[in-house]
Amino acid sequence: MGEDISAELELSGVRRPGLEQRRVNVDFPVWVIEKLDREAGRLGVTRQAVIKVWIADRLERKTS
Repeated sequence: MGEDISAELELSGVRRPGLEQRRVNVDFPVWVIEKLDREAGRLGVTRQAVIKVWIADRLERKTS
């Protein structure tokens, strides 16, 4: 028990339903990008990470 079997798994074809990604482009005013960059720097993450987390959080609250 507690044995690492990850070397035995074939993960190249693994899919996670509902988590497929699709690229989108969104244009923001410069002031929004500047604020996003400040927040990303404060958190130590990328601008994209901030946007993704904030949007996902908002959508989760909306559907709850």
